[in-house]
Amino acid sequence: MTTLKKVTGVHGPGANYWVGDGFPVRNLFPSNGIQNQEVSPFLMFDYAGPTVFKPSNQSPGVGEHPHRGFETVTIAYQGSVAHRDSAGNSGVIYPGDVQWMTAASGVVHEEFHEADFARNGGIFEMVQLWVNLPKAYKMTAPRYQAITKEQIPVVEFGTGGQARVIAGELKGSKGAALTFTPINLFDVTLKAGEKVTLPVPDGHNTLVMLRKGNISLNGSAKLENEAKIATLAPSGDAVEIEASEDSTLLILSGEPIHEPIASQGPFVMNTHDEIIQAMVDYRAGRMGRLS
Repeated sequence: MTTLKKVTGVHGPGANYWVGDGFPVRNLFPSNGIQNQEVSPFLMFDYAGPTVFKPSNQSPGVGEHPHRGFETVTIAYQGSVAHRDSAGNSGVIYPGDVQWMTAASGVVHEEFHEADFARNGGIFEMVQLWVNLPKAYKMTAPRYQAITKEQIPVVEFGTGGQARVIAGELKGSKGAALTFTPINLFDVTLKAGEKVTLPVPDGHNTLVMLRKGNISLNGSAKLENEAKIATLAPSGDAVEIEASEDSTLLILSGEPIHEPIASQGPFVMNTHDEIIQAMVDYRAGRMGRLS
């Protein structure tokens, strides 16, 4: 018998800021007061755009910077980003693509608007998540997954909507991303008047992020307009979503990581001493450099 997860809160963005000169973001946690125990294993959620960039001969973005102890997940909706890192990975994230970068023991990378997109201008819209790693994996070798839109399975609901299964499993379709802990990440589109009940594992922290539209969760809590996020209780094994207009949303769920968190800037570890060591290692070049 299906048990719907209880909606524990509905939130708008907290802080608004620029990452470099290319990514104007609204932070959907933790700056709005959502606590880590409500969202673990997720650490941060930035929604970049939608923002119109004028044509330019320069590619805005953010230059060389390090990460250690967690993963970054970038989902592109509009616009394109060129990137490279100190592990030798490089490429372009196009609309529909996902970049899943495991920083783990440490990586240095940079991200800029792709040259043709910068030259032509247009609408830029992306999401970036930070996903925590358990202590056992924080100092393992970095890993990179370039996931194109063609590699992402699509589950049709039969009533007009669909879900792209980026990670985890939905109705027998397994996501394209490899994860260190159990995680579901579904990119969902619903038509006006459509109602779906989606399975979500019991015990998972669960979030529903509305990109644009109007939806109700479990027949009560409403998310309207854009850039809203709902937290749901771990207990229960499903969420019911009804759209009153065409809507796009993300569903995130994950098994909580019950370990201490110490974080500063681009480093997320378990102790303050490990943060200090990360700073020392970065300055000494042990995370690599971009030439």
